[in-house]
Amino acid sequence: MSDAPLMPQATAVWLVEHTALTFDQIAAFCHLHPLSVKAIADGELGVGVRGHDPVNAGQLSREEIAKAEADPAFRLHLATSKVRLPEVKKRTRGPRYTPLSRRQDRPNAILWLVRSHPELKDAAIIRLVGTTKSTIAAIRDRTHWNVSQLNPLDPVSLGLCGQVDLDREVAAAAKDRPKSLEPAGPTLEPVEDTAPRREAPRTADEVFGSSVPREEDDEEAHVDIEQVFGVKK
Repeated sequence: MSDAPLMPQATAVWLVEHTALTFDQIAAFCHLHPLSVKAIADGELGVGVRGHDPVNAGQLSREEIAKAEADPAFRLHLATSKVRLPEVKKRTRGPRYTPLSRRQDRPNAILWLVRSHPELKDAAIIRLVGTTKSTIAAIRDRTHWNVSQLNPLDPVSLGLCGQVDLDREVAAAAKDRPKSLEPAGPTLEPVEDTAPRREAPRTADEVFGSSVPREEDDEEAHVDIEQVFGVKK
């Protein structure tokens, strides 16, 4: 058990307001710095904090407070509580707890998981949405009593699990993914291999003809008129 009182700052507020203890005595008892206690007394710290009475809480006695008020060198000691609190048992890892308002959405989430991630085992689905193996089996076999009304819904959007948890389970299941679940048949070829190759752009001369006169054009331009029409100069 810690030797510090419950709610140290609130306890310091009460001691400042209701006792004549020094700042050092209050700081030592509440495990605070003396300057913090001084700030509480000056109204700079703990504003709006309701004082916690350590006497009513059984953490300090009136006699000890009176003894400390008479002797500034005296240090307060935390009284042993007469109430024995039960030990808090550490929660073991088990199925995720699902609020009552969300439990009606679990079959829809299970259907989504079964269809979208068939590699997930029943144990992983139980950890994600907090269901049972019999429910998962009924949804897989389509023997669930409400199978006709089920709609596959993402459990993350339903608030049944977090995206990080879902990604972790999917990544773990992918390592043990059976070969029967691997995609069959040829896969898609890269875009570079399937896209039509573009030809090099054609020049304007190739499209519209060259603008440079050819030798044949020069010969046609110098036709002898006399030879054509038989005219003599």
